Amino acid sequence: MVERRRGGSEKAERPRGPIRIGTAGWSIPRAVATQFPGEGTHLERYARVMNCAEINSSFHRPHAAAVYAKWAASTPASFQFSVKLPRTITHDARLKGCRPLLDRFLEQVAGLGARLGPLLVQLPPSLELQIRQARTFFTLLRSRHEGAVVCEPRHESWFTPAGERLLGDFRIGRVAADPSRYASAKQPAAWGTSGAVPGVVYYRLHGSPRKYWSRYPPARIASWAAQILEWSAKGCAAWCIFDNTASGAALENALEVLLSASPSEAGAVGGQRRRMT
Repeated sequence: MVERRRGGSEKAERPRGPIRIGTAGWSIPRAVATQFPGEGTHLERYARVMNCAEINSSFHRPHAAAVYAKWAASTPASFQFSVKLPRTITHDARLKGCRPLLDRFLEQVAGLGARLGPLLVQLPPSLELQIRQARTFFTLLRSRHEGAVVCEPRHESWFTPAGERLLGDFRIGRVAADPSRYASAKQPAAWGTSGAVPGVVYYRLHGSPRKYWSRYPPARIASWAAQILEWSAKGCAAWCIFDNTASGAALENALEVLLSASPSEAGAVGGQRRRMT
């Protein structure tokens, strides 16, 4: 497709970015079980409807490459997993001296093959932005992994022009998290929105006011759906992960994102699963 500029010149229109909506894990609560019919494991049933999931159990314990490969084999070719870096790297080592830990983790997640989506780097709330330390870590990560990476910083020093430049230099999207102590943390930042290569935005929604438990109301769901569609229109890959799993609300909210938009927009979101390769 082309877009005609004033004066008659034309430029290529950037294709819409892929949209992926899912949950942390792939549990199917009884309240929505009928929307995930058929035989198979929870993951197999989940992946027939949703097009992504976040693996955050990797934060607490390692999984063998064979386990990741089994999960990949249980999903369609278009499905993708994001994977959270281990706490041994982000919280214990605090990004320092973690080359062996990182190499081991990357060897494990390689079991996902083409179904590996973004790596999620969640930082502890006490970890301030220290440019040299962060550059050393992300240089190490980028020397070993060329795929999508997103970062969820939780100290206010990261929500600054310096923090955005740093993440942009390494082609890392900043996660939009809810709830958050800082207003800036509720909006994503994507590298590459105006360049040749589109970036990645990642919404990570934990439930509020009660974290992990509260179900989001329709107005907030509609707002996030609209934002995700806007990012996709810019050419960015847009991920939205619901982590309010303690009450079973996550999967309900994920499904509601599709229904909150107009029919044409809902088709744009849901149809991504059929178009992605």
